[in-house]
Formats: sequence, structure tokens, C-alpha cells
Amino acid sequence: MKKLEGKVAVVTGATSGIGLATAKKYLQEGAKVVLTGRSQEKLDALKNELSGEYLLVKAEASSLTDSRDLVDKTVQTFGKIDVLFLNAGVFRLEGINELTEEIYDEVYDINVKGPLFTVRSAYEHLNEGASIIFNTSIVNVKGFAGMATYASSKAALRSLTRTLAAEFGPRGIRVNAIAPGPIDTPIYGKHNVPQENVDQMASGLPSMVSLGRFGNAGEIASTALFLASSDSSYITGAEIPVDGGLAQV
Repeated sequence: MKKLEGKVAVVTGATSGIGLATAKKYLQEGAKVVLTGRSQEKLDALKNELSGEYLLVKAEASSLTDSRDLVDKTVQTFGKIDVLFLNAGVFRLEGINELTEEIYDEVYDINVKGPLFTVRSAYEHLNEGASIIFNTSIVNVKGFAGMATYASSKAALRSLTRTLAAEFGPRGIRVNAIAPGPIDTPIYGKHNVPQENVDQMASGLPSMVSLGRFGNAGEIASTALFLASSDSSYITGAEIPVDGGLAQV
């Protein structure tokens, strides 16, 4: 039997990278999957890549209205939710002298408020034994210059993982996080990050990683499958680093 047979999973930020790899793995393991993205064009293009029962929903990660609509459409189409992978996020890289209130608000609206209120919207529609998974980052425990806003937003998600695990525990609902290290995904090239900043960061990271390489989206997706399935039935409040040893060694 497949690991997620008959389960309903929602994956936010699923048009590329980690989100798309995870959605595909969930589908392969028998789940009915709802994929979100901010671009309808990118969502439509996925129809040639996906197989199984799925639903494509245009949703902006920072919008509380979109979060409510996402949950409503999921419930109307598939019923209650078993897996909620809150993957959508924004990456920023700038020194403190370049930081603005607008950048701060953008990062926290997408990386913290969005995931939290998506959980809030889904609260009454989560099956007993459901799994909630946040996508954090190893930068919440390891300091990197230029990541004040991004890293602190991921630290906030780590805190929410603990808090919500305590709150949802009596319902048998598990809340965990995945903390990726350097992963080869399109996120680094998005959101107005200058390419030279990305190149400089990317060139130095492999030498800091025990395994000597960037990870790939599939390696995060495998961890997301583990946390979504009954294989992790006695794990909650935890953050699993998938970082090649960067923040561990």
C-alpha cells in the first residue's frame, strides 16, 4: 500500500522547486494533492507534469483571504485535510543598511503570517492524526550576513512549530518542520535578489557543507513524505535539518 493512500495533502508554493517535487512525491504515494502558486500561468503549465488526483489553486501566500479560499476549495473538492505542507516563502539577501520596512513586511507577511493563518483557516478541517509541516531553514540557528529579516522569519516558524505542536497534540495532529540547508532551487533567483549576491553566496557554501555539495529538491521531498506519513507517527514539535551537515558539524 502506498504511504499516503487516500490522504488529502495541501502543498503551498508548489509550482517549482521543493514544493513541486513534494507534490509529485505525494501524488506518487497515493495522495490527493492541492497545489498552490501565485501565477495562474505556471499552475496551468503543471497539467503536463502531474498525474493522479490534484487541484490547482492560485493563491498569494501572504493573503489571508486566499488562505481561506484555498481551504474552502480543498474541502469542497476532496473533503478534510490530512497533510498541510507550508512551503511557500520568500528569500531576501541584503545588508542592514539596505533593509526597509517594506522588505520586512513582505518577508514576514509571506514567511510567517501566511503559514500561520493558513493553519488557522484549516483548523476545523484537519483530520485527527493530520500532519502539519513548516519549511524553515538552517539559517535560524546559524548566522549569515545579510539575512536579518529572512533568518528571523524562519526562526519565528521554528517557534510556531513548537507552540502549535503543543496546541494540536490533544487532537493527535503532529506539527513539525524541515530545515533545508543549501538546496538547488529557483528561490535564489527570485524576489529582487541581485544575481551577484546569489553567485557570491553560492560559491562559498559547498566548502562549508560536510558533503561538499548543494542538496536537491527531491531530498527535501523525501523528508516531507516521511513527516506526512505514519512513519513519523511519534514525532511532533521537531525540526529536521536536511543540510548536508552545514549547521550540524
